Amino acid sequence: MFWNRNTKPETNKTGLILSGGGARAAYQVGVLKGLADIMPKQSVNPFPIICGTSAGAINATALAIYAPQFREAVWRLIHVWGNFHVGQVFRSDFLGLSSSALHWLKALITAGGNKNKPFSLLNRAPLVDLLDHYLPFENIQNSIDEGHLHSLCISASNYSTGNTVAFYQGVDDIEPWERRNRIGVPAKIGIEHLMASSAIPFIFAAEQLGEDYYGDGTMRQNAPTSPALHMGADKLFVIGVKHETPESSPHKRINNYPSLGQIAGHVLDSIFLDNVSTDLERLERINKTFSQIPDRHIPDDSATMRKVDLCFISPSKDLYTIAEKHYNLMPGSVRLFLRGLGTSKQRGSNLISYLLFEKAYCRELISLGYGDTLERKEEILSFLDMEPDAR
Repeated sequence: MFWNRNTKPETNKTGLILSGGGARAAYQVGVLKGLADIMPKQSVNPFPIICGTSAGAINATALAIYAPQFREAVWRLIHVWGNFHVGQVFRSDFLGLSSSALHWLKALITAGGNKNKPFSLLNRAPLVDLLDHYLPFENIQNSIDEGHLHSLCISASNYSTGNTVAFYQGVDDIEPWERRNRIGVPAKIGIEHLMASSAIPFIFAAEQLGEDYYGDGTMRQNAPTSPALHMGADKLFVIGVKHETPESSPHKRINNYPSLGQIAGHVLDSIFLDNVSTDLERLERINKTFSQIPDRHIPDDSATMRKVDLCFISPSKDLYTIAEKHYNLMPGSVRLFLRGLGTSKQRGSNLISYLLFEKAYCRELISLGYGDTLERKEEILSFLDMEPDAR
């Protein structure tokens, strides 16, 4: 059950929720690949409402741009993620990393008194070039006008107000919304929104939109499913990037004082991995409560109470372990840089799991997502109201 006073549910609208997680978002591509394979060959975009945050915002935008050809959109994502190199996301050359390190050292020595204060540990200029090459943003509106897409939403965190801002581009009848610490604002989605949504604090620089600066959308995002519901979704397909277990399985015990890299990894886990699970638990509780209310007690004209069907898929294996296996694929200059933060193969694999934009690691996550999807083929097709591909 949830409410949405902005959009009338004329037809079923399935919302796709793609969370953040840096390089972990390659898992989402594997799930999408599995969907493309199990769906009937001529199927149109199954997700009229697409919401993305952080790295998930990039995947969401690609799907929105190529909404008329869902399979093509997925294969484009596979091509990029399956051939990734760290240097395509941030400067990994020795000169670029040395410049960042010296900039921070100078700031420490001068107690921040120098005019050119460092904004981030890593420089994402290569990512701007990559997105500009692969994403024709003008096609988002084409997808909407042609009826292949209801709306695209990209979330970012406003450093000035503390609000999570959901920038959305969609059909005309979607109205802006405002709730405690979260608002919905109409926008023409562009590269600047993706850079803002994926600006991991301290690691990547904040992005200016209008008069304010924005950082990674997962910060303070307590309700990642909320934008899709505000835009009229009555079904949610959520792809997480955390290995969910009934009980938390502790990682290697830290006997010495944690390094800066280990602390940073722990902070990123808190930002990226916990809010989706918490929000889904809340949604399931509301659904359960709603299901226990007799139909005769629900007004016929109620537009504020309804059940929201949910399908959640997340990694069946621990991504930390996979990152450890591929640690040596990180360029030597980056490993040296991270070692200065106390991050190594044995210490700080969680941080590495977010930054390891390397082909072999991403391909293994794609394979994992693909396998996890095929394992639940019948359940997913039933959720999407589809018949299996007859091929």
